[in-house]
Amino acid sequence: MSEVSTETVVRDWPMWIGGEETASLGSQWRDVHNPARRETVIARVPAGTVEDVDRAVSAARAAFPAWRAQHFTGRAAALLAIADELERRSEEFARLTALDTGNALRTQARPESTTMVAMFRYFAGIAGEVKGTTLPAGDNQLQYTRLEPLGVVACILPWNSPLMIAAFKIPAALAAGNTVIMKAADDAPLTILLLAQVCNKHLPAGVVNAMTGRGAVIGSALANHPGVDKVSFTGSTEVGREVAGEAGARLAHMSLELGGKNPSIVFPDAVDDELIDGLLLASRFTRQGQSCTAGSRLFLHEDIHDEVLSRLSAKLGALKVGDPLDEASDMGAIINAKQHSAIANYLDEGRTTSGMKAVLGGDTPDSGPLTEGYYHLPTVFSGVRNEFRLAQEEIFGPVLVAIPWRSVDEVVAMANDTNYGLAAYVWSHNLDDALNTAHRIDAGWIQVNQGGGQVPGQSYGGYKQSGMGREVSLEGMLAGFTQTKQINVRLRGTSNG
Repeated sequence: MSEVSTETVVRDWPMWIGGEETASLGSQWRDVHNPARRETVIARVPAGTVEDVDRAVSAARAAFPAWRAQHFTGRAAALLAIADELERRSEEFARLTALDTGNALRTQARPESTTMVAMFRYFAGIAGEVKGTTLPAGDNQLQYTRLEPLGVVACILPWNSPLMIAAFKIPAALAAGNTVIMKAADDAPLTILLLAQVCNKHLPAGVVNAMTGRGAVIGSALANHPGVDKVSFTGSTEVGREVAGEAGARLAHMSLELGGKNPSIVFPDAVDDELIDGLLLASRFTRQGQSCTAGSRLFLHEDIHDEVLSRLSAKLGALKVGDPLDEASDMGAIINAKQHSAIANYLDEGRTTSGMKAVLGGDTPDSGPLTEGYYHLPTVFSGVRNEFRLAQEEIFGPVLVAIPWRSVDEVVAMANDTNYGLAAYVWSHNLDDALNTAHRIDAGWIQVNQGGGQVPGQSYGGYKQSGMGREVSLEGMLAGFTQTKQINVRLRGTSNG
């Protein structure tokens, strides 16, 4: 597979199994569409089958013993070689991401490509930390632990940020000595297939495999397969429950990073230009709100509610929505027709719910160039109560709901009144207020006075129905991709003669 020109990418993209490009045994192909051009076909990928899953699992199992036995310095060197090539081809990956996902090139696709490189380098650097401990148990006892890889890891990836999420999982699993099968998202498979190409240039055959096909077929077969030792899933809570049920039935290892309906709490003393910029970042509108960490419930203290809402709406309203490959675009396209329609239904409900008001947006574009693709404009609703459906359900679109509050106890109770617990944001110049509030929120990842994304080394994961397990960190690598073996040895007494 040669390097791609994303403007002329219409061709067949095979899967990667056992170190080779391959079509499906079923000989069927699926069209991949450009979200920015509605039904425009940009590529075809194999419609994988259960038999293809068997092939991939066999290849990964065959490659596992040698990869497991590889000294950690060898695994680290391979990951660094991959990172170097990913960096060299960073713009190629970024442009393909924009085409494949609808994420804007400048604001999202390039940063995602950069994050991928950083993750591979980070996990290469900590490959040597996969090590055990010794227990002082007397002169005639040697008691120690070994951290050993799990085996074959199936990574089921989402469509919103496929490269970034793959980078959370793949290098961590490889650094710990596992082999991997990537299941690309139905609607955004191309960057994962390109990543598999790069990985297979620097790794033994079968260490990294990549599959395409319907989640109900390929994802389910991987979750149920007795040759898969671990399932690492990122996606919706609804599908996560299904994956957990299938993998859990055979007591397989699993980690789940699921949905979020994340609070963003603003104290009265926090209002300045940095706050407005931070709230824009936390809203994830430059990813069309298609982010599980989006701060989509904006809790504004009543003293500053109107001012912040006005300033933030002006900032959001200035975002340019358009072609993801256009350098001027701040926001790109929604992934597909189904998601576009679901967001439109939420907008309809927001406009017709008593007391709610669209401070910004609220309508679906019905004329002009944005009708050529799956676009929505930034929308902000005021007059929202925390029990409303728009404040409880993950919309996964550029929709923000504003809720006023008076007391800290009240806002913490509202923030925690959700089935989710992935992320949260707290904004205050009073560090006591900020940290005390952060400690009371039921969420796995909380940011204070900033709204950026994940960085290598931090422990990332959710509470409640936002999932289980941690990623992006040494903790995540050890807990998620290794298992502990305890070894106790009785030593013979030493002779004094």
